[in-house]
This record gives sequence, C-alpha cells and structure tokens, in this order.
Amino acid sequence: MSVTDGMGNPNRGHALAVDRVRHTYGQGQAAFEALGEISFEVPAGSVACIVGESGCGKSTLMRIMAGLIRPSDGTVSVRGTPIDGVPENMAMVFQDYGRSLFPWLRIRQNVEFPLKHLDRATRRERAAEALESVGLTGHEGKYPWELSGGMQQRVAIARALAVNPRILLMDEPFASVDAQTRAGLEDLLLEIHADLGITVVLVTHDIDESVYLADRVIALGKSPGTVLEMIDIDLSRPRDQLATKEHPDFLAHRHRVYQLLHSSNG
Repeated sequence: MSVTDGMGNPNRGHALAVDRVRHTYGQGQAAFEALGEISFEVPAGSVACIVGESGCGKSTLMRIMAGLIRPSDGTVSVRGTPIDGVPENMAMVFQDYGRSLFPWLRIRQNVEFPLKHLDRATRRERAAEALESVGLTGHEGKYPWELSGGMQQRVAIARALAVNPRILLMDEPFASVDAQTRAGLEDLLLEIHADLGITVVLVTHDIDESVYLADRVIALGKSPGTVLEMIDIDLSRPRDQLATKEHPDFLAHRHRVYQLLHSSNG
C-alpha cells in the first residue's frame, strides 16, 4: 500500500528514520536491555503511533529520537542526517503536564519560554498564534493551576508549537486526563496536524488511540522492545470519534494490533 503524508498527498520522503537502534541501561550484571534492535521510518507529514505495553521501552525510544539520550547502538536520522543532540525543528510534549509547565509563570510566559532568543514582539506573536491553535485565546494571563488538566496539556502543546517544529514528538500526552478530555485532545491533535502538516510521532499504550490517530502504527513487543509489525492505517480523514471507531476497517486494525501485543505478552 502506498503511504501518504497524512493529508492524502503522496509520500514526500522520510522525516525521521530509526536504524538498528538498541539501548541498555547499566553495565555488567546490573545491565538492563530496554530496547532490542529497532528500525522504522516515519513519512514526512504523517502521524505515526508507537504502541506497546508498559515497560516495553517506548519512552526510552522517544527520548532517543528526541536526542535526549544516546542509544547504545544504531542511529536516528532526521531528513537523512544522523542526529547528535536535540535536533532543530523538533519539539516534544510529555505526559506529565503538571511537571512540564512552570506554575509561577502565566500561560503566555510558559508558551514564550523556549523563545527567549527572539525579540519580545516576535515572542508575543508566536505565543498568540500557538494559543489560538489550541483554543486557549483569552487565557494568556492565567496561571497553569487555574486551568483544568486538559487545558494545561493544551498549553504544553502550544509551547511545543510555538517553536514552529516540523516534527512533534509526544510521549503518552493524553494518559493523565479523563476519557472525554482525552477524546477532545485527540481531535485537537488531528486538527493541528491537518492545519500545519507537521510530522507527529506519538507514543501510547492505548490501542484505540493509536489506530484512530495514525497513518502508521508501530507495534512494540515486550522488553527488550522490538518492532513486531508496522501497520499502515488506511482510514480516511478527517476522522470522527464515533463514525471512525465504528468502521469495519478500524475494528480490523484494532484487532490486529491487539492480537500482536497479546501474542507478544503471552
């Protein structure tokens, strides 16, 4: 099956490639192999979801892709160039918005924080645009603790978008909110992706979420994490929480991912 860029356009190349990456924590008898050999590619402009059970190395893999830790072996490339440190034009959203936001700074200041190298007018403009994109215009003067959990995660997403990334990494970004808020944030992400055309790589343990969001699902087996299968999701866009999840193709993909993970853990 041909892969599109997530907007129905032909694949324009790979934004990110993971090539034979392995990672082990510690040495000797205390060594723990978190990741076996992992290889996959993410087409530019697409949404890729990495799904697996807790402890399979998803977050380790995400931090390697973000350049936050060096793999024990293998390389990660962005647009064909191996990374050495945090790549430019990449941003990351973490699961725990409560720790990623500064409670003593107002919302606008939180979003402007990674833009300190820019002049004040540009920072204000970027922050305003990012907050508008996540539906938080009018909340600029509030503190994070004055907002709901879902709104705080929107702030974290806005801060990532403010740097104008071409690749957005998200480490279980909706796991700490209730089901209804989670559905709203999933749809918000799809709207942002459609509007901006950025490449999104999202880690999750939720099978339904992975199939609903993705153009490609990368299923990881139990520790040490390895790729069980890469599944291209051929569901049409835009997607809908009810219609899409009732579609026979969605159910078939969901069954396949569940079957893979269940067999891996069996």
